[in-house]
Amino acid sequence: MGDMDLQIARQSATLRTQVEDKLRQAISSGRFKPGQRLVERELCESIGVGRTSIREALRQLEAEGLITSYPHRGPVVSTITYEEAAQLYSVRALLESYAGKEFAENGTAQDIHTLNEAVAEFAAAAANGGGSRLIKAKTAFYDCLMQGSGNVFVKQMLTSLHNRVTLLRMTSMTQPGRLNHSVEEIREIAAAITDRNGPKAAAACKYHIDMAAKVALDYLRKTSENDGD
Repeated sequence: MGDMDLQIARQSATLRTQVEDKLRQAISSGRFKPGQRLVERELCESIGVGRTSIREALRQLEAEGLITSYPHRGPVVSTITYEEAAQLYSVRALLESYAGKEFAENGTAQDIHTLNEAVAEFAAAAANGGGSRLIKAKTAFYDCLMQGSGNVFVKQMLTSLHNRVTLLRMTSMTQPGRLNHSVEEIREIAAAITDRNGPKAAAACKYHIDMAAKVALDYLRKTSENDGD
């Protein structure tokens, strides 16, 4: 009987994780936009699961900052201010620089191989027009970078930051010319890590985040100005 209960719990957890991933993808791709209200009944119908799974997933995304719940209104896709985004990218640049350096100096040959495969997939996704494949490929690249750093605490902190960046990632990558630059930047990161050059990998990671931040912050500034008109 105990085994049966554990089996159910595992299935439930797996389903919840799948629902969380679907909702994150919908937010990162722009299907669900900042400020948009999320209606439980509609989510149940579109994802094909019950309300319990939807509510559990929404609670997790709220904990990650992707969703904000308001009294009498319910869950809404979070918005991110210019100031919040600037702070987020500053911390992310520090952590990813460290991750890149640690990866280059201590990562395994298998980790490096996986990283280069992830870079190739990201480049292929970019060449084919992006979309959900692009988001998936970029996420895989960052997963490899964090894994290769060998530091579980850096991975935990960056995962939290990346979840928040989900609100801005497509905004950044869909700006004119940004995607091609992004591909070249992560190729530079992978090349430095493959060469076991820690300082160069750190610098390449920082440059990549600084450039992404510039595009995203410019977009947020213009949006804020337009809203104020």
